[in-house]
Amino acid sequence: MPKKIDPKVRERCVRMVLEHLPEYPSLTAAAEAVARRENVGKESVRRWVIQAQIDGGQRQGATSEELTEIKKLKDKVRRLEEDNEILRRASIFFAGELDPRNR
Repeated sequence: MPKKIDPKVRERCVRMVLEHLPEYPSLTAAAEAVARRENVGKESVRRWVIQAQIDGGQRQGATSEELTEIKKLKDKVRRLEEDNEILRRASIFFAGELDPRNR
């Protein structure tokens, strides 16, 4: 399970990358430098910056709020599918119990 990073560290990393981005040839290079300084994974920092840019409207994609809603909806769909499967199996079982050929 991934470790939880303090939101303050995440915000600081994103701010530092965005402030120093012009000094580096790419977002990946800037994220790598900040990640080394803050002792976190470079890919994590890069993804945080991209998500911050999406949330800020600077990049296309699903915002954090939309991603949270999508996750909740997927969980709800999964639970409903499990409930439907239970009901389907129960109806098959009880239909068999009511069949006069089984008596």
